[in-house]
Amino acid sequence: MRRTFYTLDVFTKERFTGNPLAVLPDGEGLDTAAMQAIAREFNLSETVFVLPPSAPEHRARLRIFTPARELDFAGHPTVGTAVLLGRLDGGAAPDMILEEGIGPVPCAIEMRGAHGGWARFQLPRLPTSSSNVAPVAAIAAALALEADDIGCEGMTPSSWSAGNPFTFVPVRGLDQIRRCRINEALMADGVGAAFVYCRACVEPGHHFHARMFAPGMGVREDPATGSAVAAFAGLIAERLPDGAHELTIEQGYEMGRPSQISLSITIRDGKLASAAVGGDAVVVMEGSLEA
Repeated sequence: MRRTFYTLDVFTKERFTGNPLAVLPDGEGLDTAAMQAIAREFNLSETVFVLPPSAPEHRARLRIFTPARELDFAGHPTVGTAVLLGRLDGGAAPDMILEEGIGPVPCAIEMRGAHGGWARFQLPRLPTSSSNVAPVAAIAAALALEADDIGCEGMTPSSWSAGNPFTFVPVRGLDQIRRCRINEALMADGVGAAFVYCRACVEPGHHFHARMFAPGMGVREDPATGSAVAAFAGLIAERLPDGAHELTIEQGYEMGRPSQISLSITIRDGKLASAAVGGDAVVVMEGSLEA
């Protein structure tokens, strides 16, 4: 059966930057094995299959696959699919709810230009932390760093999840983050998916620079990781005063895929009350495949 697919570049306004995403707007009739095979064929960080929703008031149900496995939740697939569906719907609806394995995900959308758009999703689950963090020496070895490269402004490695777990690794600056080279065997031994970040940024006005490595998910390095930024909200919320905060995280620069992820945080009574992740996306390709 011939099926239409689209690719988008997400967390960017410019084609051939950001994080590429494949979306099949009609995934009905495909079983899990077929979806996984198609995701391996695209070989992008994620491929999305759009299915009818279980609740009539929702826009669609999404199944999200890396080249290696299915995910219950992911950020750049949520943003990119929301933009694409908004465009296919004619751009009339300012919001929609997408069903993912984690639950309903509310999205605000806005069409921008002839081929792009912007979307922001509310975190379906607030981040939680875990005490199960690998020792600094093990993290450093997995990333080809020295132990004293790790840590900045009182921040040390930590583990957080807003649907997908990550080890968050603060480093001293851009030199350290650029020197990261992963050892897949050591990553698998307690480090898992690593979101490496620093305060120094390439572009003025941004708040954090990051790289994300997840070879266990089939993604050696990711140009932009919305679910990691969603979890990062829990970490950074501990350092923010009450009120609303807007942060921009840059990622993908070392890959030649510069990406900008917006993180909106509301702190109330010293605690994270809500958070949202957003960004731009632009359609790059439309085609068909036999599946």
